[in-house]
Amino acid sequence: MNWIRNNIFLIIVCSLLTITVNSQNFKAYPDSVNKSRLNTVIYTGAGLYTATLGVLYLGWYKNNELTSFHWYNDNKAWLQVDKFGHSTTAYIMSNYAFWSLQWAGIDNNKSALYAGLMGWSAMTVIEIMDGFSNEWGASPGDLIANTAGAAFFSGQQLLWKEQRIRLKFSYHPTKFAQYRPDLLGETSLQRMLKDYNGQTYWLSANISSFIKDDTKFPHWINVSVGYGATGMLGSYSNPVEWDGKVLPYYKRTRQYYLSLDVDWTRIKTNSSLVRFVFKALSFIKIPFPTLEYNNENQFVFHWMFF
Repeated sequence: MNWIRNNIFLIIVCSLLTITVNSQNFKAYPDSVNKSRLNTVIYTGAGLYTATLGVLYLGWYKNNELTSFHWYNDNKAWLQVDKFGHSTTAYIMSNYAFWSLQWAGIDNNKSALYAGLMGWSAMTVIEIMDGFSNEWGASPGDLIANTAGAAFFSGQQLLWKEQRIRLKFSYHPTKFAQYRPDLLGETSLQRMLKDYNGQTYWLSANISSFIKDDTKFPHWINVSVGYGATGMLGSYSNPVEWDGKVLPYYKRTRQYYLSLDVDWTRIKTNSSLVRFVFKALSFIKIPFPTLEYNNENQFVFHWMFF
């Protein structure tokens, strides 16, 4: 469940930071460090980070009993869907940090390293807070996933000076939340964050970036492989009943996907507003015809899957 807090943290920080930077007249990246812009990034980021940690403390930690720092191994929970969520969150935070540093004039290599460190640090602080909470605990698997996501961003930026493979997220409503609204969410927004049955995480690779520079292949088309799971009414196993009601039996099943996608950041535009929207969309897998494989039904074709 730590991923829920991390995503609320991500939504607040990235949205506000991006809006703030855009309000400062988001134009082409300067050729040298712009101290005024850099100060804007540092002070805004620090302020939002502190404020968001305060919100998380009041919302999750204040009423929980504090203990000595301890670890909690949740690697088998949710068929590891939540771990893909951690990696994707760290990746997205690193990317937003990178864009902000580039806007301030920091060169590619330094921006890539600092951004990865910033994305990883932001997630690690939350994990440390969990480590002192009696209800949770610091998860080694979460830390590994956070590190992988941040390193995946920085590694590509250092190697290629671009993101040829993006980590993305998609969600579709499922029937499972109605049986466990306490765990999987009561409202549509809660279910988007809590219902792992409806979450899919994608590796979205840009085809043209792996072909010759003069290729006429559309630069914005990606091919994506995804991972999800279904049939989960509990973290580690499905309970037989809940709240006095017998629950139906569902087999907990991993799902693998193959689909097409769009890299919005590769679509040229002169509008700063449109670029802002495209950057926000660049982490969301858009609906496309999709081929699914799972151990229960083997191959399943979806005319449109999100």
